[in-house]
Amino acid sequence: MRRIAVAERANWRQRAEEFGFIFHTIDGKPYWDETAYWAFSIEEIERDIEAPTGELDDLCRLAVDRVIRDEQLLRRLAIPEPAWGFVADSFRRGDPTLYGRMDFSYDGTGPAKLLEYNADTPTALYESAVFQWYWLEDLKVDGQLPTEADQFNSLHERLVTRFRELAGQGVLHLAAEAQSQEDRGTIAYIEECAREGGFATKFIAIGDIGVDRRGQLVDLADKPISRLFKLYPWEWLLREQFAPAFAATKTGFLEPAWKSVVSNKGLLAVLWEMAPGHPNLLETYFEDDPRVGALTRYARKPLYSREGANITLVADGRDVAQVGGPYGGEGFVRQALAPLAVAAGNHAVIGSWLVAGKPAGLGIREDHSAITRDTSRFVPHAIIG
Repeated sequence: MRRIAVAERANWRQRAEEFGFIFHTIDGKPYWDETAYWAFSIEEIERDIEAPTGELDDLCRLAVDRVIRDEQLLRRLAIPEPAWGFVADSFRRGDPTLYGRMDFSYDGTGPAKLLEYNADTPTALYESAVFQWYWLEDLKVDGQLPTEADQFNSLHERLVTRFRELAGQGVLHLAAEAQSQEDRGTIAYIEECAREGGFATKFIAIGDIGVDRRGQLVDLADKPISRLFKLYPWEWLLREQFAPAFAATKTGFLEPAWKSVVSNKGLLAVLWEMAPGHPNLLETYFEDDPRVGALTRYARKPLYSREGANITLVADGRDVAQVGGPYGGEGFVRQALAPLAVAAGNHAVIGSWLVAGKPAGLGIREDHSAITRDTSRFVPHAIIG
Protein backbone atom coordinates (compact mmCIF):
# COMPACT_ATOMS: atom_id res chain seq x y z
CA MET A 1 0.00 0.00 0.00
CA ARG A 2 1.47 3.33 -1.02
CA ARG A 3 0.40 6.80 -2.15
CA ILE A 4 1.59 7.75 -5.62
CA ALA A 5 1.54 11.25 -7.11
CA VAL A 6 0.12 11.39 -10.63
CA ALA A 7 -0.84 14.00 -13.22
CA GLU A 8 -4.48 15.06 -13.39
CA ARG A 9 -6.44 14.41 -16.56
CA ALA A 10 -6.71 17.68 -18.44
CA ASN A 11 -10.44 17.26 -19.03
CA TRP A 12 -11.57 15.62 -15.78
CA ARG A 13 -13.80 18.52 -14.71
CA GLN A 14 -15.57 18.47 -18.06
CA ARG A 15 -16.02 14.71 -17.79
CA ALA A 16 -17.35 15.08 -14.26
CA GLU A 17 -19.97 17.56 -15.43
CA GLU A 18 -20.93 15.31 -18.34
CA PHE A 19 -21.43 12.37 -15.98
CA GLY A 20 -23.49 14.44 -13.52
CA PHE A 21 -20.78 14.51 -10.85
CA ILE A 22 -21.61 18.11 -10.01
CA PHE A 23 -20.21 18.16 -6.47
CA HIS A 24 -16.60 17.43 -7.50
CA THR A 25 -15.74 20.85 -6.04
CA ILE A 26 -17.46 22.09 -2.89
CA ASP A 27 -17.33 25.75 -1.78
CA GLY A 28 -14.48 26.35 -4.21
CA LYS A 29 -12.31 23.57 -2.76
CA PRO A 30 -11.57 20.20 -4.37
CA TYR A 31 -13.61 17.25 -3.20
CA TRP A 32 -12.49 14.90 -5.99
CA ASP A 33 -8.67 14.81 -5.96
CA GLU A 34 -6.74 12.90 -8.63
CA THR A 35 -3.32 14.45 -8.04
CA ALA A 36 -2.46 11.14 -6.36
CA TYR A 37 -3.84 7.64 -5.89
CA TRP A 38 -3.40 4.81 -3.42
CA ALA A 39 -1.92 1.60 -4.82
CA PHE A 40 -2.62 -1.81 -3.27
CA SER A 41 -1.59 -5.38 -3.91
CA ILE A 42 -4.32 -7.92 -4.55
CA GLU A 43 -3.38 -9.68 -1.29
CA GLU A 44 -3.90 -6.47 0.70
CA ILE A 45 -7.34 -6.02 -0.82
CA GLU A 46 -8.59 -9.60 -0.55
CA ARG A 47 -6.95 -10.62 2.75
CA ASP A 48 -6.87 -7.39 4.73
CA ILE A 49 -9.96 -5.46 3.57
CA GLU A 50 -12.48 -7.61 1.67
CA ALA A 51 -12.44 -10.66 3.96
CA PRO A 52 -12.70 -8.72 7.27
CA THR A 53 -15.51 -6.59 5.83
CA GLY A 54 -17.67 -9.65 5.21
CA GLU A 55 -16.81 -11.20 8.57
CA LEU A 56 -17.59 -8.02 10.49
CA ASP A 57 -20.93 -7.58 8.73
CA ASP A 58 -21.92 -11.06 9.91
CA LEU A 59 -20.86 -10.11 13.45
CA CYS A 60 -22.90 -6.90 13.23
CA ARG A 61 -26.04 -8.89 12.47
CA LEU A 62 -25.42 -11.01 15.56
CA ALA A 63 -25.04 -7.76 17.50
CA VAL A 64 -28.41 -6.49 16.24
CA ASP A 65 -30.06 -9.71 17.38
CA ARG A 66 -28.51 -9.20 20.80
CA VAL A 67 -29.51 -5.54 21.08
CA ILE A 68 -33.17 -5.97 20.11
CA ARG A 69 -33.56 -8.57 22.88
CA ASP A 70 -32.03 -6.35 25.57
CA GLU A 71 -33.90 -3.25 26.79
CA GLN A 72 -30.81 -1.99 28.58
CA LEU A 73 -28.82 -2.01 25.35
CA LEU A 74 -31.64 -0.35 23.44
CA ARG A 75 -31.56 2.44 26.02
CA ARG A 76 -27.78 2.69 25.93
CA LEU A 77 -27.94 3.11 22.15
CA ALA A 78 -30.62 5.82 22.63
CA ILE A 79 -33.12 4.05 20.36
CA PRO A 80 -36.47 5.76 21.12
CA GLU A 81 -38.61 3.38 23.17
CA PRO A 82 -41.74 3.76 20.95
CA ALA A 83 -39.61 2.41 18.06
CA TRP A 84 -38.27 -0.71 19.80
CA GLY A 85 -40.91 -3.04 18.39
CA PHE A 86 -40.67 -1.50 14.92
CA VAL A 87 -36.89 -1.94 14.84
CA ALA A 88 -37.04 -5.49 16.20
CA ASP A 89 -39.77 -6.55 13.76
CA SER A 90 -37.73 -5.15 10.88
CA PHE A 91 -34.80 -7.39 11.78
CA ARG A 92 -36.86 -10.50 12.54
CA ARG A 93 -38.65 -10.19 9.18
CA GLY A 94 -35.32 -10.00 7.44
CA ASP A 95 -36.08 -6.62 5.85
CA PRO A 96 -33.52 -6.32 3.04
CA THR A 97 -30.54 -4.01 3.05
CA LEU A 98 -29.15 -2.24 0.02
CA TYR A 99 -25.70 -0.98 0.94
CA GLY A 100 -23.31 0.28 3.61
CA ARG A 101 -19.70 1.34 4.15
CA MET A 102 -17.22 0.29 6.82
CA ASP A 103 -14.44 2.77 7.53
CA PHE A 104 -11.08 1.29 8.46
CA SER A 105 -7.70 2.43 9.67
CA TYR A 106 -5.20 0.51 7.53
CA ASP A 107 -1.68 1.21 6.28
CA GLY A 108 -0.73 -2.15 4.77
CA THR A 109 1.31 -3.35 7.76
CA GLY A 110 -1.27 -4.98 10.01
CA PRO A 111 -4.95 -5.88 10.38
CA ALA A 112 -7.44 -3.25 9.24
CA LYS A 113 -9.19 -1.75 12.27
CA LEU A 114 -12.89 -0.87 12.12
CA LEU A 115 -13.45 2.78 12.98
CA GLU A 116 -17.20 2.84 12.32
CA TYR A 117 -19.91 1.35 10.13
CA ASN A 118 -21.80 3.87 7.99
CA ALA A 119 -24.67 1.46 7.62
CA ASP A 120 -27.63 3.78 7.14
CA THR A 121 -26.88 6.81 4.95
CA PRO A 122 -23.36 6.48 3.53
CA THR A 123 -22.37 8.93 0.81
CA ALA A 124 -19.32 9.01 -1.53
CA LEU A 125 -21.10 6.27 -3.47
CA TYR A 126 -21.06 7.63 -7.03
CA GLU A 127 -17.41 8.59 -6.89
CA SER A 128 -16.55 5.12 -5.52
CA ALA A 129 -18.70 3.17 -7.97
CA VAL A 130 -18.35 5.12 -11.20
CA PHE A 131 -16.04 8.11 -11.43
CA GLN A 132 -12.93 6.46 -10.03
CA TRP A 133 -13.49 3.57 -12.45
CA TYR A 134 -13.43 6.00 -15.39
CA TRP A 135 -10.28 7.51 -13.89
CA LEU A 136 -8.65 4.05 -13.86
CA GLU A 137 -9.58 3.32 -17.46
CA ASP A 138 -8.42 6.75 -18.68
CA LEU A 139 -5.03 6.44 -16.96
CA LYS A 140 -4.49 3.00 -18.44
CA VAL A 141 -5.16 4.40 -21.90
CA ASP A 142 -2.79 7.33 -21.21
CA GLY A 143 -0.06 4.95 -20.04
CA GLN A 144 0.05 6.36 -16.50
CA LEU A 145 -1.13 3.01 -15.13
CA PRO A 146 -0.19 -0.47 -16.34
CA THR A 147 -2.81 -2.12 -18.55
CA GLU A 148 -3.30 -4.87 -15.98
CA ALA A 149 -4.15 -2.38 -13.18
CA ASP A 150 -7.51 -3.07 -11.53
CA GLN A 151 -9.79 -1.80 -8.76
CA PHE A 152 -11.73 -3.35 -5.92
CA ASN A 153 -14.96 -2.15 -7.46
CA SER A 154 -18.06 -4.12 -8.45
CA LEU A 155 -20.36 -1.56 -6.86
CA HIS A 156 -22.44 -0.51 -9.84
CA GLU A 157 -23.14 -4.03 -11.06
CA ARG A 158 -23.97 -5.22 -7.55
CA LEU A 159 -26.32 -2.29 -6.88
CA VAL A 160 -28.23 -2.89 -10.11
CA THR A 161 -28.47 -6.61 -9.34
CA ARG A 162 -29.76 -5.84 -5.86
CA PHE A 163 -32.45 -3.54 -7.21
CA ARG A 164 -33.39 -6.21 -9.73
CA GLU A 165 -33.88 -8.62 -6.80
CA LEU A 166 -36.17 -6.09 -5.08
CA ALA A 167 -38.08 -4.82 -8.13
CA GLY A 168 -41.71 -5.60 -8.88
CA GLN A 169 -42.96 -3.99 -5.68
CA GLY A 170 -44.33 -0.70 -7.01
CA VAL A 171 -42.73 2.71 -7.38
CA LEU A 172 -39.54 3.40 -5.46
CA HIS A 173 -39.72 6.80 -3.79
CA LEU A 174 -36.35 8.38 -3.02
CA ALA A 175 -36.19 10.90 -0.20
CA ALA A 176 -33.58 13.33 1.08
CA GLU A 177 -33.23 16.90 2.22
CA ALA A 178 -33.68 18.74 -1.06
CA GLN A 179 -31.15 21.48 -0.26
CA SER A 180 -28.06 19.25 -0.07
CA GLN A 181 -26.16 19.10 -3.37
CA GLU A 182 -24.18 16.03 -2.32
CA ASP A 183 -27.30 14.20 -1.13
CA ARG A 184 -29.15 15.00 -4.34
CA GLY A 185 -26.17 13.75 -6.33
CA THR A 186 -26.16 10.49 -4.40
CA ILE A 187 -29.92 10.16 -4.79
CA ALA A 188 -29.61 10.71 -8.54
CA TYR A 189 -27.11 7.87 -8.81
CA ILE A 190 -29.21 5.53 -6.65
CA GLU A 191 -32.21 6.39 -8.85
CA GLU A 192 -30.20 5.50 -11.97
CA CYS A 193 -29.29 2.10 -10.50
CA ALA A 194 -32.88 1.47 -9.40
CA ARG A 195 -34.26 2.22 -12.87
CA GLU A 196 -31.64 -0.01 -14.46
CA GLY A 197 -32.74 -2.69 -12.01
CA GLY A 198 -36.39 -2.42 -13.02
CA PHE A 199 -37.94 0.13 -10.65
CA ALA A 200 -40.08 3.10 -11.57
CA THR A 201 -38.85 5.96 -9.37
CA LYS A 202 -40.01 9.26 -7.90
CA PHE A 203 -38.11 11.80 -5.79
CA ILE A 204 -39.76 13.29 -2.71
CA ALA A 205 -38.33 15.77 -0.22
CA ILE A 206 -38.30 14.26 3.25
CA GLY A 207 -40.57 17.05 4.54
CA ASP A 208 -43.21 16.27 1.92
CA ILE A 209 -43.94 12.74 3.18
CA GLY A 210 -47.44 12.55 4.64
CA VAL A 211 -49.73 10.09 6.38
CA ASP A 212 -53.22 9.28 5.10
CA ARG A 213 -56.33 8.42 7.13
CA ARG A 214 -55.37 4.76 7.16
CA GLY A 215 -52.02 5.56 8.70
CA GLN A 216 -50.03 4.85 5.54
CA LEU A 217 -47.18 6.98 4.21
CA VAL A 218 -48.13 8.91 1.08
CA ASP A 219 -46.52 11.37 -1.33
CA LEU A 220 -47.77 14.82 -2.35
CA ALA A 221 -50.28 13.23 -4.76
CA ASP A 222 -51.64 11.10 -1.88
CA LYS A 223 -50.20 8.02 -3.57
CA PRO A 224 -49.05 5.28 -1.17
CA ILE A 225 -45.28 4.96 -0.72
CA SER A 226 -44.77 1.23 -1.11
CA ARG A 227 -40.96 1.36 -0.91
CA LEU A 228 -38.83 4.26 0.26
CA PHE A 229 -35.11 4.81 -0.18
CA LYS A 230 -34.18 7.48 2.34
CA LEU A 231 -30.90 9.34 2.49
CA TYR A 232 -31.94 10.53 5.90
CA PRO A 233 -30.75 8.95 9.17
CA TRP A 234 -33.08 6.76 11.19
CA GLU A 235 -32.28 8.70 14.36
CA TRP A 236 -33.78 11.75 12.66
CA LEU A 237 -36.60 9.89 10.92
CA LEU A 238 -37.81 8.32 14.17
CA ARG A 239 -38.35 11.82 15.54
CA GLU A 240 -40.34 13.16 12.56
CA GLN A 241 -44.03 13.95 13.03
CA PHE A 242 -45.05 10.94 10.89
CA ALA A 243 -42.92 8.48 12.92
CA PRO A 244 -45.89 7.13 14.95
CA ALA A 245 -47.27 5.73 11.67
CA PHE A 246 -44.30 3.41 11.22
CA ALA A 247 -45.69 0.64 13.43
CA ALA A 248 -48.62 0.10 11.05
CA THR A 249 -47.10 1.22 7.77
CA LYS A 250 -46.81 -1.10 4.80
CA THR A 251 -43.88 0.87 3.43
CA GLY A 252 -40.64 -1.03 2.90
CA PHE A 253 -37.57 1.01 3.79
CA LEU A 254 -34.09 1.12 2.33
CA GLU A 255 -32.18 1.13 4.56
CA PRO A 256 -34.39 -0.95 6.92
CA ALA A 257 -35.13 0.12 10.48
CA TRP A 258 -32.72 -2.43 12.00
CA LYS A 259 -29.90 -0.38 10.49
CA SER A 260 -30.61 2.19 13.24
CA VAL A 261 -28.70 -0.20 15.50
CA VAL A 262 -25.83 -0.90 13.10
CA SER A 263 -25.20 2.78 12.28
CA ASN A 264 -25.03 3.71 15.95
CA LYS A 265 -21.52 4.24 17.38
CA GLY A 266 -22.66 2.30 20.44
CA LEU A 267 -22.49 -0.77 18.21
CA LEU A 268 -18.70 -0.52 18.45
CA ALA A 269 -18.89 -1.14 22.20
CA VAL A 270 -21.33 -4.01 21.71
CA LEU A 271 -19.04 -5.63 19.12
CA TRP A 272 -16.04 -5.42 21.45
CA GLU A 273 -18.08 -6.94 24.28
CA MET A 274 -19.06 -9.81 21.98
CA ALA A 275 -15.63 -10.37 20.44
CA PRO A 276 -12.91 -8.88 22.67
CA GLY A 277 -9.52 -9.05 21.04
CA HIS A 278 -10.88 -9.50 17.51
CA PRO A 279 -8.02 -8.48 15.19
CA ASN A 280 -10.21 -6.06 13.21
CA LEU A 281 -11.91 -4.39 16.19
CA LEU A 282 -10.71 -1.66 18.52
CA GLU A 283 -11.28 -1.72 22.27
CA THR A 284 -14.41 0.37 22.79
CA TYR A 285 -16.67 1.16 25.75
CA PHE A 286 -19.65 3.34 26.53
CA GLU A 287 -18.35 6.43 28.27
CA ASP A 288 -19.97 5.57 31.61
CA ASP A 289 -18.28 2.14 31.64
CA PRO A 290 -15.55 2.07 34.33
CA ARG A 291 -13.26 0.24 31.90
CA VAL A 292 -12.76 3.43 29.88
CA GLY A 293 -10.08 4.35 32.43
CA ALA A 294 -7.79 1.81 30.81
CA LEU A 295 -7.80 3.78 27.55
CA THR A 296 -5.15 6.49 27.51
CA ARG A 297 -5.21 7.03 23.74
CA TYR A 298 -8.72 7.07 22.32
CA ALA A 299 -11.33 8.65 20.06
CA ARG A 300 -14.36 10.06 21.83
CA LYS A 301 -17.33 9.62 19.51
CA PRO A 302 -21.03 10.53 19.88
CA LEU A 303 -23.53 7.70 19.49
CA TYR A 304 -24.99 9.67 16.60
CA SER A 305 -22.65 11.68 14.43
CA ARG A 306 -22.02 12.51 10.77
CA GLU A 307 -18.82 13.42 8.90
CA GLY A 308 -16.56 13.51 11.97
CA ALA A 309 -18.70 16.00 13.91
CA ASN A 310 -18.11 16.21 17.67
CA ILE A 311 -15.25 13.69 17.58
CA THR A 312 -12.21 14.28 19.80
CA LEU A 313 -8.92 12.40 19.62
CA VAL A 314 -7.17 12.13 22.98
CA ALA A 315 -3.60 11.00 23.67
CA ASP A 316 -2.25 10.76 27.23
CA GLY A 317 -4.78 13.22 28.60
CA ARG A 318 -4.36 15.78 25.82
CA ASP A 319 -6.79 16.61 23.00
CA VAL A 320 -4.81 16.21 19.77
CA ALA A 321 -7.65 16.80 17.30
CA GLN A 322 -11.26 17.92 17.61
CA VAL A 323 -14.22 18.75 15.39
CA GLY A 324 -17.25 20.63 16.65
CA GLY A 325 -20.87 20.05 15.76
CA PRO A 326 -24.42 19.49 16.99
CA TYR A 327 -24.14 15.90 18.26
CA GLY A 328 -23.46 14.26 21.60
CA GLY A 329 -26.68 14.73 23.57
CA GLU A 330 -27.41 10.98 23.51
CA GLY A 331 -23.99 9.99 24.86
CA PHE A 332 -20.52 8.92 23.75
CA VAL A 333 -18.26 5.93 23.33
CA ARG A 334 -14.50 5.85 23.71
CA GLN A 335 -12.61 3.81 21.14
CA ALA A 336 -8.91 2.96 21.30
CA LEU A 337 -6.97 5.14 18.92
CA ALA A 338 -5.87 3.66 15.58
CA PRO A 339 -4.02 6.32 13.58
CA LEU A 340 -4.81 6.49 9.88
CA ALA A 341 -2.28 5.86 7.12
CA VAL A 342 -0.35 9.09 6.49
CA ALA A 343 1.55 10.10 3.35
CA ALA A 344 2.67 13.58 2.29
CA GLY A 345 0.73 15.02 5.21
CA ASN A 346 -2.53 13.33 4.17
CA HIS A 347 -4.46 11.06 6.51
CA ALA A 348 -6.36 8.38 4.58
CA VAL A 349 -9.41 6.45 5.76
CA ILE A 350 -10.30 3.26 3.92
CA GLY A 351 -14.00 2.94 3.06
CA SER A 352 -15.02 -0.64 2.31
CA TRP A 353 -18.42 -0.87 0.63
CA LEU A 354 -21.01 -3.62 0.95
CA VAL A 355 -24.04 -4.34 -1.20
CA ALA A 356 -26.66 -6.74 0.18
CA GLY A 357 -24.23 -7.49 3.01
CA LYS A 358 -21.37 -8.56 0.73
CA PRO A 359 -18.09 -6.66 0.13
CA ALA A 360 -18.27 -4.78 -3.17
CA GLY A 361 -15.76 -1.95 -3.46
CA LEU A 362 -13.37 0.58 -1.99
CA GLY A 363 -13.33 4.36 -1.59
CA ILE A 364 -10.66 6.48 0.11
CA ARG A 365 -11.06 9.86 1.79
CA GLU A 366 -8.11 12.08 2.71
CA ASP A 367 -7.65 15.04 5.01
CA HIS A 368 -4.76 17.02 6.44
CA SER A 369 -6.48 16.46 9.79
CA ALA A 370 -6.51 13.12 11.61
CA ILE A 371 -10.34 13.32 11.65
CA THR A 372 -12.20 12.68 8.40
CA ARG A 373 -14.80 15.43 7.86
CA ASP A 374 -17.38 16.53 5.30
CA THR A 375 -14.66 18.59 3.59
CA SER A 376 -12.28 15.62 3.23
CA ARG A 377 -11.20 14.80 -0.32
CA PHE A 378 -11.96 11.62 -2.29
CA VAL A 379 -8.84 10.02 -3.80
CA PRO A 380 -8.96 7.06 -6.23
CA HIS A 381 -7.19 3.73 -5.85
CA ALA A 382 -5.71 1.01 -8.03
CA ILE A 383 -4.64 -2.60 -7.57
CA ILE A 384 -1.16 -3.06 -8.97
CA GLY A 385 0.56 -6.41 -8.58
